[in-house]
Amino acid sequence: MFYILSVFKIVSSPEFKNKTYILGVITAVVIWSLSFIATKISLNSLPPLTLGALRFISTTILLGLILVIRRDIITKIKFKDMIRIFISGILGMTIYFSLENSGVRLSTASDAALIIASYPIITLVIEIIVYHKNASWTSFAGVGMTMAGIYLIVNESSQTGGAGRLTGNLILVSAGLIWSLYNFITKKVVNRYPVILITFWQSFAGSIAFLPLAYIEHDMWKVPDLNSVLAFLYLTLFCSVLAFMLYSYGLKETPASTAVMLMNLVPVLGVFFAVFLLNEHISFRQIFSGIIVISGIIIGINNRSRELPPNEEYQLK
Repeated sequence: MFYILSVFKIVSSPEFKNKTYILGVITAVVIWSLSFIATKISLNSLPPLTLGALRFISTTILLGLILVIRRDIITKIKFKDMIRIFISGILGMTIYFSLENSGVRLSTASDAALIIASYPIITLVIEIIVYHKNASWTSFAGVGMTMAGIYLIVNESSQTGGAGRLTGNLILVSAGLIWSLYNFITKKVVNRYPVILITFWQSFAGSIAFLPLAYIEHDMWKVPDLNSVLAFLYLTLFCSVLAFMLYSYGLKETPASTAVMLMNLVPVLGVFFAVFLLNEHISFRQIFSGIIVISGIIIGINNRSRELPPNEEYQLK
C-alpha cells in the first residue's frame, strides 16, 4: 500500500507538468502486467513454442510497418552490431519466451509475475560475479531479500501445486539467466540506434529461430478457441507494440529511476489481475513472499537505476 501511495505521489508531483509522458509509462505498465494472464489464456489452445513463433512473426510485421512509415527501416547498422542484435534476438525472443511460455503453462500467472519481476536482481548478481561490478550494501541486501522471496515462492509451489508447478517455476527462474544475457548484449547497441529498430531486427531473428521449434509441436496444433485468439492479439498488439510505443514516448520526459520504480508495479498488478481475472488462489505465504521479492527489487536496483539509461531496463513483454 505504501508503494502504491508513493506512485500516486510521483504522478501528482509538480515535476511532471505534462502528465501525458508519465501516464504513457503507467499505461504501458498496466498493459504489461496483464501479459501473464493473456499468456496463460493463450496457452489453453496454443502450444508454448507455437505461441512464441506466432507472436513474434506478427510483432515483426507490425514493427516493420511502423518503421516503413517512419522511414527508420533504412537506417544502416554496422555488421558487428547486426550480429549482436541477431544473437540477442535469439536469446531474448526465441529462447527466453520458449522458457517463459513453458513455465507459465505449468505454473500460475501470479507466480510468473513475481518471479519474472526479480530478473533485474539476477542481472545485478551476474554483474557482480562476472563483471566484478561494485555494489553497495543496500544492493546486496536487496539481492538477499529477493532471492529469499523467490526461494519461498518456489518452495511453496512444491508443497501446494505439485511437481508441475514446481517445474514451471524453476523454468521461469532459469529464464532469468537468458534474460540477463539478452540485456548484456543489447546494452552494447541500445544507444547507437533507435530502440524500435533494434527490437524489429531482434524480433525478426527470433521469429526465424522459432519456426523449427514450433514445428516440433505440429502434432499439438489445432484450431484455437476465441479466448486464446483474443489473448494472443492482446499480447501482440498491446504488449509488444502499443505498450512499447507508450513506454518509449513516456521516457522522453520521465527519469530512469522513476520509470524503473513504476515498472515494479508490474508484479503487483500481475498478481492482482491473476487473482481476480483467473480466480487463482494466493496464500498468505505467497503474499508474504511477494512482498519480500518486491521490497528486495526496490532496494536492490534503487541506486543502479539512476546510472542506467531507461531503455536498458526495458523488456518486450
